[in-house]
Parts: sequence; C-alpha cells; structure tokens
Amino acid sequence: MGLKRAVIFTLLIVSMVRADASWAQAFDKATFYASMRSNDLVEINAQLKHIENSSLPDKDAFLGALLMKKAELVTGGANKLNLFKSGRKKLESSIRKENANAEFRFLRLMIQEHAPSILHYQNELENDMLLIKKNYANLPIVVQQAINHYSKESKILKPVDF
Repeated sequence: MGLKRAVIFTLLIVSMVRADASWAQAFDKATFYASMRSNDLVEINAQLKHIENSSLPDKDAFLGALLMKKAELVTGGANKLNLFKSGRKKLESSIRKENANAEFRFLRLMIQEHAPSILHYQNELENDMLLIKKNYANLPIVVQQAINHYSKESKILKPVDF
C-alpha cells in the first residue's frame, strides 16, 4: 500500500508541475499587445523572454515585432540598427511562410508606421492595410481589439474601417 500511494503521489506532483510549466509558457496576446503599445523597456524585455520560452509555434513573428519595438527605445545607433534588423528578419520570415496571415501583417503595419524613413521599411503599408481590413472579421477578438485600439492613432487604419 505504501509504494502504491508513493507512486500516485509522485504522478500527481509530476502532473501538477507539468500543468504549471505549460501555464507559464502560455502566450497571452492581450499582454503582448499591451507591451507593443508601451514604451516600457522592462515590460518589453519581460515579454521577449516570456515568448522566447514559450512553445508558441509561430513565435518568431511576435519576437520580431517586439525586437523592432525595442529598437525604438534603446540607445546607441548600432544597437538600434542591430535589434531592428534582427526583428525584421524574424517577422519577414514569418510573413513569407504565412503571407495571408492578417495578424502578422498587422504587426508589420504597426512597425512600418513608426519606422524611420532611413530604414526603408514602409513599402507594404497599403497592402498590409488592405489585407487587415479584408480579414478583420476572421481574426481572434483580442487581435480585433488591438487593431481597434491602434486604429485610433494610426495614419492608415481608421476606426471607421472596422
């Protein structure tokens, strides 16, 4: 009886640890989009670490967007450029794999609107805007909310579009 209880107890503990680990690695898009809106480097770094440790299959798009956002906030030209290039590579790779993914295109649109013109990263604004408008109704509610919030400050997306 003692061995049987020990085995059951051990299995229970292992399953609780696994459940806790998977919860910790869950990806909360609402928190992600709040980080994208913030100018808090600590919050962005925490979100980057969380996503890096997550099991999210398409995390490179989200990491890329955050890296480019981070580039906006750090000091030092070389540091800014390296972060931006690294993020751009990740986001663009994700978009090439899933070109019709409206959420990825929304991430890119947010970055393009704020990227300095010297970086030449505004070429897809119109195409991204059209794809987002076309697919808006099919996006998860949390992404729709992020788009609605962003459209209030955007020059290309307007609240009346949605």
